[in-house]
Amino acid sequence: MTQSRFLRACRREAVDATPVWFMRQAGRALPEYRALRERYGFMEICYQPELCAEVTLQPVRRLGVDAAIMFADIMTPLIATGVGVDLVDNVGPVVAAPIQSLADVERIRPLDPAADIPYITKSVQLLKQELGTTPLIGFAGAPFTLAAYLIEGKGSRNFLKTKAMMYGAPEVWHALMQRLVDLTIAYLQTKVAAGVDALQLFDSWVGCLSPHDYATFVQPHTQRIIGALTGTVPFIHFGTNTATLLPLMQNDGADVLGADWRIPLDDAWQLIGAKAIQGNLDPAVLLGPWEYVRTQAADVLRRANGRPGHIFNLGHGIHPQTPVENLERLVEFVHAFEHKR
Repeated sequence: MTQSRFLRACRREAVDATPVWFMRQAGRALPEYRALRERYGFMEICYQPELCAEVTLQPVRRLGVDAAIMFADIMTPLIATGVGVDLVDNVGPVVAAPIQSLADVERIRPLDPAADIPYITKSVQLLKQELGTTPLIGFAGAPFTLAAYLIEGKGSRNFLKTKAMMYGAPEVWHALMQRLVDLTIAYLQTKVAAGVDALQLFDSWVGCLSPHDYATFVQPHTQRIIGALTGTVPFIHFGTNTATLLPLMQNDGADVLGADWRIPLDDAWQLIGAKAIQGNLDPAVLLGPWEYVRTQAADVLRRANGRPGHIFNLGHGIHPQTPVENLERLVEFVHAFEHKR
């Protein structure tokens, strides 16, 4: 496992080929996943270790990626503690009773891993048996994104309710963030104890913030999560639309920073300094013809220039309508790409 090219890249060590995996590779575009979803609901799959393992393994078998990411939803730990969340197809999480006050925050109880998420430990253990030398990534939603869902009630275009609470009721905001941080630390520590090889923190909505707001209202909480896991397994921190935030995020403590497609990979790498980088092909590119996919992937790889510490990935998750053939060919292309020095 120590020779895994993915884990070596996380540590900025030399690799025999650029490692590649895809966010949302477990499910979405794969027909074998869709066949399972005709029989089982999303959370049903999460709750049953054998089904969770099967969905997690599908892209490893089909695509030959260098890492598996455990099938779950960012709202899983909140659902486990009794927060009313409905995962609606083509909409995302919908919260039954959005957070408005300190009393609402105090109703979110701490996570008891043994009682609340025993299926997580069983799924990780089963996957470790099946994956062999392929590393397993465990992930969690970052506290800002979780808080935004809890306050807005669902995804939002401008996050006005969230920002209004940050600015107008900072004591409620920070209390909520502290509670979410505690929950996320317990959740990720459970995955590490069960045997995952790396962690990723997803901050899907953090790009709506200015650098000042990130530094004031989010960064201390993110740093506490990453700090609690430092020294365990490699830690990846990814957010979308974060080109203006990367200089701040590089100080949050992660080993690897993800970049989306809105910034060239080499520019992003310059901003984050001595960190490994993950990214950053636009997932929409994969909806085009292979020749266009190839040229855009080559551009990402040329910008990486063979430097140790690049993990090829998309700038966000796979779109459901992505042709599987493009994913298969892309993995082969990345592995075979030769950097001209």
